[in-house]
Amino acid sequence: MTEKRRALAGVTALTLALSAIAFTEAAYAAKPVGSDKGATTEQSAGSNSNGIYAAARITYSGSVAPNGRSGNVTSADVNWTPPPCWYAPYLGAKDFKKKMSQDIESQMGAPGMGGHAGAALSELKRHYEDEYGWTDTPGYKDYNVDKDGEGMFWAAVENPNEPDLLKRSSCNDLPFWVDNGEAPPPQYEQAITPEILAALAYQHMQLPDTEVSLAPEQTTKVNLPTWAWLDKAVFDEVQATAAIDVPGFNLQATTTARPVSLTLEPGTDDAVTYPASGECLINNDDSIGEPYARGKADRTPPCGITYLRSSGNGTYNLQATITWDISWTGTGGAGDDLPDGTFGNGQAVTVQEIQSVNR
Repeated sequence: MTEKRRALAGVTALTLALSAIAFTEAAYAAKPVGSDKGATTEQSAGSNSNGIYAAARITYSGSVAPNGRSGNVTSADVNWTPPPCWYAPYLGAKDFKKKMSQDIESQMGAPGMGGHAGAALSELKRHYEDEYGWTDTPGYKDYNVDKDGEGMFWAAVENPNEPDLLKRSSCNDLPFWVDNGEAPPPQYEQAITPEILAALAYQHMQLPDTEVSLAPEQTTKVNLPTWAWLDKAVFDEVQATAAIDVPGFNLQATTTARPVSLTLEPGTDDAVTYPASGECLINNDDSIGEPYARGKADRTPPCGITYLRSSGNGTYNLQATITWDISWTGTGGAGDDLPDGTFGNGQAVTVQEIQSVNR
């Protein structure tokens, strides 16, 4: 962004503050959402008493966390994060003029609004009223009201689930016009895309809270192999969809998570895992591990643990973490992979000091 645009963007920060709050604030359905693939969480459109309509709201559906919260997926790539902000359709020309012109006039009339701030406000007004622009940012004639209904002004949206304020507010460019059916100007790299929607669906995805089957269950013995498994009926692929739909602009992306492995962490160094890596891969029938049955007492489980020391008066916290392969598809046939996701549960295991038992 050029220095001129930075200066004007700074002036518009206060102008757009209330608009941004209304734009990003979620009005979610109260329906609880977990692994129910038919569940829906909506960010509905909103309007204020002046009739200004913030049309671009993202709707989440599928297996997503309720009330707009982040889901329970942890990215295996520590360097990957969901987008902290983006640009999306905001208001039509007439509504944008009504909102922006009122805010500009209000600020210009505020006490002490002179000097550089007053001059910047004047330039901001010229930008939207008198075609005042610069290198890659053309100005507008009367807020483009002669094109009302043929496009929208786009503005920044902050990701409310991004904890870093600086990152969240890094989309600080001035609102800009996009014709219906056209792509945003190339300098706005953070303009909403199916890929951004896919990342947001990833952020909101809620994976099933799956408990691993163990034999012996909860209480085992020192030096006795504990079998671990997940039946194929216990878990399946999970999908979450993020969509944005306003006049002249419709995008959606569906993020799909498929379980690929189970990693066991015994909760103590005095244990042996099977396999040695502790990672049990998915079987051909989409199960993981193998259920224990009579006659297997002398066998080594394909997925399991042998504890070498008693847990005494306490328990060991067995961590069972499922790794999910995550990909997405979206509008226009777009699609790609996203970083693997993980989600784990802790299970208390009591280990008794008995060297051998009959099973």
